[in-house]
Amino acid sequence: AILQRVLEASVLVDGKTVGEIGPGLVILVCAEQGDSEDDATFFAHKAAKMRIFSDSEGKTNLDIAQKGGKMLVISQFTLAGVWRSGNRPGFSRAEAPVRAKMLYEKFCDVLRSDGVEVETGIFAADMKVHLVGDGPFTIVMDSRDK
Repeated sequence: AILQRVLEASVLVDGKTVGEIGPGLVILVCAEQGDSEDDATFFAHKAAKMRIFSDSEGKTNLDIAQKGGKMLVISQFTLAGVWRSGNRPGFSRAEAPVRAKMLYEKFCDVLRSDGVEVETGIFAADMKVHLVGDGPFTIVMDSRDK
């Protein structure tokens, strides 16, 4: 997953806005082969509690709930791209679509159970993502680093 702190963000499918937030996080999520429901749960809890928002002293001490922000969660299988060999990335590490969708939905459900307001894109759709980055402040979360 890629977490990007934003001032605002939206995602469009076929020219229509399907998800939109003000200040908060855009999270790009990719399920790779071998990822589990436990991984989705772990990363969702971690993202919900990640203290990457500034407090009154300008220190990154606040999580999304303390900041009063929302999350826009977008599935993005291209994060599994294997790029080292050749010039055209391969996506063989990406999880199969049915299982990937289940893990993506699990991730979103856990965020919601943690009290986070979540907007989403549409799984496997051609999406146009618009965002205004804040910082920029970006975190990469990889299941192999757990």
